[in-house]
Formats: sequence, C-alpha cells, structure tokens
Amino acid sequence: MMLKVAESRQGSWTVLHVRGELDLVSSPVVRQRVHDAVAAGHHDVVLDLSEVFFCDSSGVGVLIAARRLMRSCRGRLRLILPARGAEDGSHVNRVLGALGVRRLFEVYADTGSATDDGAQPLTA
Repeated sequence: MMLKVAESRQGSWTVLHVRGELDLVSSPVVRQRVHDAVAAGHHDVVLDLSEVFFCDSSGVGVLIAARRLMRSCRGRLRLILPARGAEDGSHVNRVLGALGVRRLFEVYADTGSATDDGAQPLTA
C-alpha cells in the first residue's frame, strides 16, 4: 500500500494524517511534509499515525528527526496512535517501545486530545 499524507488545521495545530506504510521508500514524504509545515510557519504539528500499519527503522528515524526539528524551532510535535493501540500496542507503538524511544514522544489517542492544550498525553 502506498503512503498517503493529508493535512488539516485544528486551531494553531497542523495535523498530518499519515496512512499506509512508513518505510524506507515512503518516510521521506513524511519528512518533507513536516519540513513544509515548519517552512510555512506552523510550529505546532500533530502526526496522526492511527492508520499506519507498518513502520520500520526509517520511519522511526523520520519521527525522531521531526521531533528534533520541532524542538529546534521551539515548536511542538505530538503523535496520535489509536486509543486501543496505546493500550494494546499498535504496530507503531510497539516499534517505538521496542527501540526504547516511545518515551520521547507525546502520544494522544485522537485529534481532539492532541490539539487540546489542556489534555494530558498517554503514558508510555
């Protein structure tokens, strides 16, 4: 399945809805979309990964690079993993956990909570 990225705005947040496989071939697309958002002056970015069913180390690398970019411009990066995935372990959540980098990210169950400045992230 080919990767698709759709963009929406929720208040001050740019939400990138990622769908498909996040791998060596497709991960540069996500990297570019995050860079495009920052270049457009949007420093609050949510990556909705609830429809990503496969993520390899290249995808994880892009997530870490996006985190680094957002921190360098004093922005914020939040991830969305499915509510059931946050508890039971979605593929992306399992990969991040297995590599020991899950704790680096603020993870939310849905767009509403990810774009709500008062909401608390899910625990790692």
